[in-house]
Amino acid sequence: MQGEIKIRRMRKEDIPRASHIERLSFPNPWSSNIFSVELEKEDFAFYYVMEYRHSLVAHAGYWKIRNEAHLVTFAVHPSFRRKGLGSRLLQYLLKEMEKQNLDKVTLEVRSSNSTAQKFYQESGFKRIAIRAQYYIDTDEDAIVYWKILHPPLHYKPA
Repeated sequence: MQGEIKIRRMRKEDIPRASHIERLSFPNPWSSNIFSVELEKEDFAFYYVMEYRHSLVAHAGYWKIRNEAHLVTFAVHPSFRRKGLGSRLLQYLLKEMEKQNLDKVTLEVRSSNSTAQKFYQESGFKRIAIRAQYYIDTDEDAIVYWKILHPPLHYKPA
């Protein structure tokens, strides 16, 4: 599987497949229109896809906000989960963020999504807060995670 995987920037023609993976992955998935709008925000929105044997199997995206990255979507097709692809895609994103000199990355996970919580914790993310009733479709809480990529010059550990 190693040599058959490619990670690259998302393009407009990837949107139908990315939207399909969203629908399989989330109770309130992004629409094709949301992806289209996001891809136009090239100055601060960065979206990537993972291909396996030329078929799109995962996607992820983040916003660059000052010196931080905010991971806004991350999904792997159900048939390709638990094969290390999510970890590989996340590591690729973290390297891209570091190339952009971003100091940390934040994200939210549904409180009911224990699989994602475990994934991010095993990837070095720390649980830092709860956003009450964050998800409007179910009033579910969000668990906020963050990871320091490299300490900023003014950072002083406690």
